[in-house]
Amino acid sequence: MKKVSDFYKEQGIDFKFPIIIKDANGNRSYFEDSTGYWRRSGYDADGRRTYFEDSNGSWDKEEYDADGNRTYSEGENSNGHFQKKRYNENGELIGKLEGWGNIL
Repeated sequence: MKKVSDFYKEQGIDFKFPIIIKDANGNRSYFEDSTGYWRRSGYDADGRRTYFEDSNGSWDKEEYDADGNRTYSEGENSNGHFQKKRYNENGELIGKLEGWGNIL
């Protein structure tokens, strides 16, 4: 992903760090600091975070049902460790798979 600061530089747009961008609902969708670290997030219409990634290689995504309960999540950190989780209709954890194959 191209950093926002790189885009600003290409366009000749003056800016200062940190760069913070919020979506129409006020959720922080992008952050970048002077070290080159960045992170971006996506949100659903109810303001729940549905996606995250950063410049270190970490990411996660989450899904929700119509009642707002988390039904699924997965992610990976910068070391390559991953997790996948399933939740019941009450948002309670019912299954988990981790990068080294442990199943709960």
